[in-house]
Amino acid sequence: MAIGQIQIHQQPALIGIQVRPPEQHIEQPQATIDMRQIPAKLSIEQPMGVLEVNQDRAWDALGLANNLEVTSRIYSQAKEIALQGVARRMEEGRQLADLAHVKSNPVASLSKDWRIEGPPMPVTGPASIDNVDLSFTPGKVQISVEQGGVELNVTPNRPIHEYTPGKAEIYMRQYASVQITPPSIDTVL
Repeated sequence: MAIGQIQIHQQPALIGIQVRPPEQHIEQPQATIDMRQIPAKLSIEQPMGVLEVNQDRAWDALGLANNLEVTSRIYSQAKEIALQGVARRMEEGRQLADLAHVKSNPVASLSKDWRIEGPPMPVTGPASIDNVDLSFTPGKVQISVEQGGVELNVTPNRPIHEYTPGKAEIYMRQYASVQITPPSIDTVL
């Protein structure tokens, strides 16, 4: 006897998913900035310099020095000039004493030279291109700095955020099923 076979057909269940993605929009406005510059302050002060001009030696060279210096110069030279005068008079006396021995006339030559002045007595100082003394003292520079800066006020702006959530729809695309087909049985023997 032959035994028939049972046939089983199975259909799986299928799930369908339809998804709508979420939507998001973000916008960030820039921060509001209020900025103010404070300038630095610079102060520079320089007092006038001092220029000193000393013309004493120049006036001295011109013979216009002060009386005390001229008198001191004459006094320091007076002894030497007096000794030169004494020596000259002694020479003249010697020439007059030799009057009998010399054929020339010393009286005539001495009387001719009587108007010649004595030795020069300098009352002026030495002349030079460096007779004027200059000295300059510059004024000291004073610098003061007051630091400036920046005043900065920043106000952040909130972001603009729009969000639409996504949606998922789940449905049955195919239902599960099982079909069993029994074998045909022959009952006739």
